[in-house]
Amino acid sequence: MADERGTHDHDHDHDHDRTFQPDIEDLVPSRYELMTYAMKELLIEKGHVTDEEIRKCQDKLESIEPAQGSRVIAKAWSDTAFKQRLLEDGNAALSELGIDAGGAKMTVVENTDNVQNVVVCTLCSCYPRAVLGMPPDWYRSKAYRSRVVIEPRVVLKEFGTEVPDDVTVRVHDSLADLRYLVIPKRPAGTDNWTEDQLAAIVSRDNMVGVTNPHT
Repeated sequence: MADERGTHDHDHDHDHDRTFQPDIEDLVPSRYELMTYAMKELLIEKGHVTDEEIRKCQDKLESIEPAQGSRVIAKAWSDTAFKQRLLEDGNAALSELGIDAGGAKMTVVENTDNVQNVVVCTLCSCYPRAVLGMPPDWYRSKAYRSRVVIEPRVVLKEFGTEVPDDVTVRVHDSLADLRYLVIPKRPAGTDNWTEDQLAAIVSRDNMVGVTNPHT
């Protein structure tokens, strides 16, 4: 769900660690983590899945690198028809590239001259692992999760991203069954670049929306 509360600026200064290291509270298993552990044990106990099958799935997730998402963005920049399909049905478009987004709906949003999109999960750390791999520490931290919905422009500035006053900031809150992927603005001067060249300038943070790519 788009949240445009980020259109409001704050005049006072903030002195925060831009790396958003996890707070002490984040080191204690949350209610949702405890529920996940309980469900895992119950599924194993009932014989629906084995511990080895779960481990293999975890290994697969942890092996995914942001480069896979960069490839998706490069394809979207180079192929207008693919980008439209990606915006309309992220799961189906990703499957064209052999990427299985799993059971969660993959919603893709695009940065434009008028809109800067940024993604967060305010409850825990729901994240598009299918294309970006494991989330960074700052994404899972309480500081990022609580602040970006209240003062997104300030948070983006701490990442080095200055958003002009006439550009709307939309904050998208991921859920257990919903993931977001940001198509960043294509930098000027890259019209004749190959997809490999384009993919090389797209970072994980670009696809979360906290930074923008540059040449």
